[in-house]
This record gives sequence, C-alpha cells and structure tokens, in this order.
Amino acid sequence: MKHTRAFRLETCARPNILSLQPYRCARDDYKDDGTNILLDANENAYGPSLDVQGNLHPEASNLNGAIDPNKLEVDLLGLNRYPDPHQTELKHHLCKLRNLHTHTTRDLSPEHLFVGVGSDEVIDALLRCFCTPSHDKILTCPPTYGMYAVSAQVNDVEIVKVPLDPARGFQLQPEAINAALSSDPSIKLVYVTSPGNPTASLLSKSDIQKLLEHPTWNGVVVLDEAYIDFSLDGASLAEWVTEWPNLVVMQTLSKAFGLAGIRLGAAFTSPEVARLLNNLKAPYNISSPTSALAIAALQPNNIAVMRANRVKIMEQRQRLLHELPKISRIGRFLGGTDSNFLLVEILDKPRIHGGRPSNESAMALYEGLAETRGVVVRFRGKEMSCEGCLRITVGTSKEVDRLLEETRSILEGEKGIDSGTANGDGRTKEEEEVKEQDANGVIA
Repeated sequence: MKHTRAFRLETCARPNILSLQPYRCARDDYKDDGTNILLDANENAYGPSLDVQGNLHPEASNLNGAIDPNKLEVDLLGLNRYPDPHQTELKHHLCKLRNLHTHTTRDLSPEHLFVGVGSDEVIDALLRCFCTPSHDKILTCPPTYGMYAVSAQVNDVEIVKVPLDPARGFQLQPEAINAALSSDPSIKLVYVTSPGNPTASLLSKSDIQKLLEHPTWNGVVVLDEAYIDFSLDGASLAEWVTEWPNLVVMQTLSKAFGLAGIRLGAAFTSPEVARLLNNLKAPYNISSPTSALAIAALQPNNIAVMRANRVKIMEQRQRLLHELPKISRIGRFLGGTDSNFLLVEILDKPRIHGGRPSNESAMALYEGLAETRGVVVRFRGKEMSCEGCLRITVGTSKEVDRLLEETRSILEGEKGIDSGTANGDGRTKEEEEVKEQDANGVIA
C-alpha cells in the first residue's frame, strides 16, 4: 500500500487552528482522585439540585427516583431513539423559571430559547451566526471568562478589548465600549459577564442598557449569567430579551443547580435570533438523559433543593469573607460577592509590614495547597488588574475548614513561603513567568 506524499498537515489545516493552544480545563493540573478538595472550577460543592428521595419528575417514565443518590439511574429503554430536536418541554420549564416580571410585563416563551451543550456551545453558535471569519470582531471586557477568546480563535474572529473598571468594583465602562463600537462597525458581538468571572461582580443594569441603546451600532450584546442564581433574587435580565431584540442572555445549569456533568446551557433571546441559532445547530444536540435530568431539576421540589443549597453556599461565602483576612498575607477581596467564589489577593509580606499583591506568593500558595495539602484553587494573577490573586470556590463547611487550616499553615507556618523564589524551588524569573502563565491559562 502506497502512502501519499502530497499530504502536509501544516498547509492543509487552517492556520488559526494550527496556532490554537490546547484547551486546558480545571482538571488538567490536578485530577479528581477522590481525595482532593476541589475549589477551582466553581462547581456546586453541595451536589446536584435533585430531590432523589422524592419524585424527580412525575411525567418522566425514564427516570428512576432511586433512594440512594449515588445510584440515580436513567432507564435505558428509549435510548435507541434520537432525542427531541426541539426540546420544547425543557424550554417551557426554563421560561417558567425566569418569567418573574421584575424587568418587564411580557412573558418568555419557548420561541425565545436556544439550548446547547453547556454555555460553550451557545458562545460558539453566536460567533458562527454573526461573525464572518477573518473579517468581523467581538468585544470582550477583561478580566473575563476565557472561553470567549478560545471560541473566537477557533472561528478566526479578532477580539477588541475594553477592560472592566477595577476602581468601580470591575463594572463596565459603557462610554468606552460605545466609543469602540462607533469606531469599528466590524464588531458584531459584545460579551459581558454578570456576575463576572473571575470578579464575582453583578453588572449595573443601567450600564448594560447604555450598550443596548447605542444609536448606530448594528450588533448583539451577549450577557453571560452563568452565576446569576448566587446573586439577588430577580437579578437575572433573561426576561428583558422580550424588550430588546439585540440582547442575548446565556445561562447554565452547571453552577447553582449543581449539574455541570449534564452539560446544559441556554440562550434567551428574541424569537428571530433564537430561530437562527436553532437553524444552525446539530439536529439532536441535547441528549435524552440531559433533557430528562434538566427537566427534573426545574420541578418545584428540586428548585427548592437548589435554593437550600444556595443558602448553605452563601453562609460559607460569608464565613470566608470573615475568616480569610485574619490570616497573615491575605490581602483585599477584589470585585464583588455575587457568586459562589471569591477573588482574593495574596501579599508578599504581612499587611502590617506593607505587604503588596504578589504573583510569586500567590503561585506559591496555589502550588503548596494543591501539591502538598490536597486543596485545589485557581491562580488568576495574570488576568488584567488581578495581580497576586487566587480565585477560590466556596465549598462545604468541612471544605472551608480545611482550606482555612491549610492556608494558615502555609502562610504563617515556620517555613512560610518565600516570595523571592516562589515555592522555594529556586525558579528563575523566566521560569516563574512560564509557570504563572501556564497556571493562569486554565479555562474555568
């Protein structure tokens, strides 16, 4: 058998894909081996919002409401058939969840929805829908979720950046954003995140409205509300899409609902935009088990479980806000407190001695916790205006106990951490920079 000699991968594949850095997620650095405390990916530490003791979904015959939550099963009968391509029932329950009439008197309907494999499919679908490769652009507001940039590179779309304002708790700079939109009509999408990641700040509704009211820009504002259920009741602007045809509101069941494993994301938008997104998706993108579990989670008894777990998370969040500053070399909390994580500075020396935020100290604590103490958090020191910062997911009471104990042990122990040589292994400045960039490159 002869092998072709004409094929050359480096000239056959798209140049932007050849230059794409491998997608790195939270589990690449430190595996979930059953012993680590994972406070790095903003997962719900209290588990899925499923009342497995009760009736998960009375109408769903393919769910087994097992007594043991670790043995919850989906009936294999019916898996030989393709799932519902329209997911109308699931969309109905999502609309019911968000039809609160806080921001409008109008009602959401299934025609306002696109559902995808996590929010990541929604992000990508919007780029494919509105941006011509190598021509159009998107605008992002760093520090922000890294998947916008990954999807933009995959789709060969350039990014324009207008930073959040750290002096205002990482709020938008609407005047600067609108100026960028006025000067560059090739910008088709603006991705903003509320509450922010890694900032945990709920964005001002009036600032978002200023973008929507731009008098000349022909584009779409995409509001990512992945963490909205950790904020104030009624904070979601999902129902606002009935008022603004140029608004998309993304949500997920991965965070407050504790269902990251089923990969379910949603986009609330105008019926016209939703139709475009549904036209371009794969025909059966949501699996039957995902749909069944999502519908179950949106039943009243399981929404009650989500809210009860949210109360526990908010209690532990308050505890971290109170206890972490008691530890030497813990600096300020940056951003807000509207999510299930906090962004905190690590200092190069104690506050009373004039300590300043330090990436080397933050990396030393990050590595010390993960490699010797089994507690995994997320380094974010290379994000804009986040010098020396770790992002810490709020865990259970026992997980917070362990985090506080191990952090105090590392920062206040006899050996402490050496800000001059990071974790004490004598890395050069260049080696330290590579380590920091690598740790910061995780998409989470």
